[in-house]
Amino acid sequence: MRTADESLAQLVLERGLLFPAQLAEARARTQDTGTPGEPGPALIEWLVQEGGVDAWVLARLLADWHGLQAVDLQAEPVGPAALAEVSRSLAERCVAFPFAQNGSALRVAIGNPFDLDAVEELRRAVLPVLDLAVAPIAEIRRAIRLHYGENDVLGAGEGGQAAVAEAADDDAPVIRLVESIIGRAIARRASDIHLEPFAERFRVRYRIDGVLQPAEDPPLRLQRPVASRLKIMANMNIAEKRLPQDGRARVCVHGRTVDLRVSSLPSVHGESMVVRLLEKEQIRPGVAELGLDEPGRKILARLLALPDGIVLVTGPTGSGKTTTLYACLNHLNKPDRKIITVEDPVEYQLAGINQVPVRSEVGMTFAAALRAILRQAPNIVMVGEIRDRETAETAINAALTGHLVFSTLHTNDAPGAVTRLFDLGVKPFLVASALRAVVAQRLVRRVCPRCVPARGATKAGPTDGALPAGRTAGAADCPVCGGAGFSGRVGIFELLTVSPAIQQLIYERAGAMRLRREARAQGMGTLREDGLRKAAAGLTTIEEVLAETVAEGTES
Repeated sequence: MRTADESLAQLVLERGLLFPAQLAEARARTQDTGTPGEPGPALIEWLVQEGGVDAWVLARLLADWHGLQAVDLQAEPVGPAALAEVSRSLAERCVAFPFAQNGSALRVAIGNPFDLDAVEELRRAVLPVLDLAVAPIAEIRRAIRLHYGENDVLGAGEGGQAAVAEAADDDAPVIRLVESIIGRAIARRASDIHLEPFAERFRVRYRIDGVLQPAEDPPLRLQRPVASRLKIMANMNIAEKRLPQDGRARVCVHGRTVDLRVSSLPSVHGESMVVRLLEKEQIRPGVAELGLDEPGRKILARLLALPDGIVLVTGPTGSGKTTTLYACLNHLNKPDRKIITVEDPVEYQLAGINQVPVRSEVGMTFAAALRAILRQAPNIVMVGEIRDRETAETAINAALTGHLVFSTLHTNDAPGAVTRLFDLGVKPFLVASALRAVVAQRLVRRVCPRCVPARGATKAGPTDGALPAGRTAGAADCPVCGGAGFSGRVGIFELLTVSPAIQQLIYERAGAMRLRREARAQGMGTLREDGLRKAAAGLTTIEEVLAETVAEGTES
């Protein structure tokens, strides 16, 4: 009968993950580990650490071979009842972790299903039927340290908690807890993590597709250590708890690099922490992927071909303005063009584009940075946000002197951007001469393509996160949306282009209503109309559109 070591070696040889010479080296190295009774785990660890095999590739290979499921323990909710079925010593000895109970079955992740001795020991030791899954050994050991080590932290006093939080030891339970919270957020496609202290609970929520969803609450006593750990990661002052702070960090989860923007805010019961997750792969859409309809894409293509002028993108916070701007810059990023941006902060680094961060504390404001940028002779300039008169006038003057300028404003619709510039003190003749177009946008949740039929998406739909009508049976178990009925978001748009008639109204300092009437007469569609078209196409629901837009008198 083959040993676990031999079976594993044969499998990786057959699948091309290991060459015969590497196998000979692996056998020599694992024989020197001093653990001849546990050759399987030793070989697996050598393959990952020395053999260059990805841990998740190996785990999925083992799962497929044995007809099991590969699980991400950082994304799985762990039940206390499951932990109680397996002692820590048994979990460490068998390199296994119990993470859930499904009826009479105990779900256990194991590192090497070829290790029949470990499987048999688990079967003898626990009463429930075993429902095995496969996870990387490093993830299993991390889960053991996190969940079995939690009681040690709960028993610590105030000073002990701070010491644990500030420790550099990677085995510290609080460090593992923070890694788990971040890992689960990434696995659930969250854009933000909200950690909020209250009198009797420490609440954790994830913002997924724009909607806050509850996660498992850590123990209340861990609030201060978790806040300290996040501040250490983001190079913030852990001793300062009276003032708001901001910081940045970077983590790598399953080969995906994610930037974190960490914000702390003192509250009555402790520091409220918000972690924004910025994944580079998610901010590189092309213009075609933004969600514009065919006429909108043609208009945007004409705008991107202009040699000068200013194009504004408007909408509330979280409406996707940065994604739209970056998509435009990626489209324009050619070797014969110099592109410079000024941002607060620089959320993503774009190859081939010069990006300048705002540093107000040293006088590097949007306006100051923009004046310096113009001395660099750029072709295209992006200003992260227009907040004051000086920035607005500098950006418009840049547009009038041969530069193509992109920027954002916080207004409810496209015509409102013009009146907002008036409110900032910009003269109407400057706005009329420089402004080329305004793009207003919102984001609505996209119907899950797997568990909700397109035709059902237009019927009476969800309220407060409920499943859309028309979802198929089994949606609660959908691996794409997790039962929410939505997966991702899609943009809805309103494009105002500055025609001669619009330009004349701007000269006359016309209000937003007159500008809107003229734009509608020239064919401008509204946010709600675009949203309803997308709902009719099955991309979203009517309720999503109604929640994000305001009707005009002519719209029903």
